[in-house]
Amino acid sequence: MLTLYDNPFSPFARKVRMVLRFKGLQYGSVDALALAEHDRLVHVNPRAEVPVLVDGGVTVTDSADIVSYLEDRFPNPAVLPIGPELRAKARRWQRLSDTLLDAIIHDISIWTWPSHHRSDQPPRVLLEAGRRELHQILVDLESSIDVSGFVCDQLSIADFSLFPHVSSLKPLAVLLEEAAYPKLLRWNRTMRMQLAVQEDLEYVKRSAIEKFGSGQSPYEDEKIVWRGDRIEWLLAHGFQDWFVSELSRGRAIVPNPVQGAA
Repeated sequence: MLTLYDNPFSPFARKVRMVLRFKGLQYGSVDALALAEHDRLVHVNPRAEVPVLVDGGVTVTDSADIVSYLEDRFPNPAVLPIGPELRAKARRWQRLSDTLLDAIIHDISIWTWPSHHRSDQPPRVLLEAGRRELHQILVDLESSIDVSGFVCDQLSIADFSLFPHVSSLKPLAVLLEEAAYPKLLRWNRTMRMQLAVQEDLEYVKRSAIEKFGSGQSPYEDEKIVWRGDRIEWLLAHGFQDWFVSELSRGRAIVPNPVQGAA
């Protein structure tokens, strides 16, 4: 039995869940970012990050590695397209989703999280910088969607990687307007017709009600764990003073690359 150390709202966990469902695999799920499950998560991943897949005696961390493992272990239906060129394209979009796209969305969305009720305001021009670069990525994505309506000639890991991020843009005031992104809008509608995506969207919606409906969050409500890509984007845009302030206030945690999260 596969076990996924999961979280309903993590884009990385969502990607893996959609791949599991697309492949028709049964699995057990642990909401491992809940405070009550912290020790259990650290046991399988000292960095205390999700997702983690446990398959018998095999433990795989990092969403891209999990997808590769699932593709090797359960090759059909495939999430990597046929041919080296399309596979390289799919891997590029998965990497961009997991790094730059995730970093920007994470860094400008903190003030919208239901688990963290911030009383401060974002640093000046942070949101503008993030929205500007998101639109640049969307322009690239618009041109990358091919005649199939997908990114790589068929439904693939590129689409599953991108969808959780693209579907989170509206609360950040990054809108997919028909005039600018006609192919991307059609892609978004097509993705929402896929069974694996529909099941995941329903799970996210149901979990939001269950986790936050009472007004009490099961998650850490102040400290945020910052990964390298997210820090890199901040520093590249001149927000180092704000980040140092977050560290000094104890609201930011940087995982130890050897021993895991503090």
